[in-house]
Amino acid sequence: MIVAVTGGKGGVGKSTVAYNLAAELDGLVVDGDLAMADLPSRRGPDLHDVLAGRAAPHEAVSEGPVRMVACGRTLAGARAADPTALAETLETLARTHRWVVVDSPAGLHADVGLPLAVADAAILVTTHAPAALADALRVRELARELDAGLCRVVCNRVGPDTATGALAERFGAPVVPVPESESLAAAQRHGQPLRQTAPDAPARSAFETVAEAVYSCSRRSV
Repeated sequence: MIVAVTGGKGGVGKSTVAYNLAAELDGLVVDGDLAMADLPSRRGPDLHDVLAGRAAPHEAVSEGPVRMVACGRTLAGARAADPTALAETLETLARTHRWVVVDSPAGLHADVGLPLAVADAAILVTTHAPAALADALRVRELARELDAGLCRVVCNRVGPDTATGALAERFGAPVVPVPESESLAAAQRHGQPLRQTAPDAPARSAFETVAEAVYSCSRRSV
């Protein structure tokens, strides 16, 4: 199953959600942001190499705290990559990995739709900031056009008394709040999933909830 983790605005924690969701699913996370990679870098071939025809998809899979296909960080690598090959790459990886979680590009450029076009389900990440919500709603409409079912909305960095009912009604999907968490920020800085560094943290419970929702969405899509 291919799960696109997406969000209209950068800086909302999309990469953090993708990384930790893949950890909870014991799946594969793919850094699909070809121009602004944000997940930990790894040695060996990366997604730029695959999309440029220099490596096969399975050659770019690396082991670590979370199994991952990293993306290069050079302008030359981004220019050599063929974005239209991303869908075939993800489908190839999905044949050998039950869960392929894609950290999609931020913003509303054309490449945002590439992971959504091939995804079986989408997780939409936002914060309560008005600009983030407005952009997330635009991506929600794009996901509908591309028939990428919205599995959950993740509202990141919420306070203890944040209500999510109105947000769920606005997006037409259940909302999972992820509390503001220094332990989560520290784990991400060190390239570790929260389940390894602070398994009892409230934010970790939120990621478990999102993973359970993905399981549920996968059963409905069969």
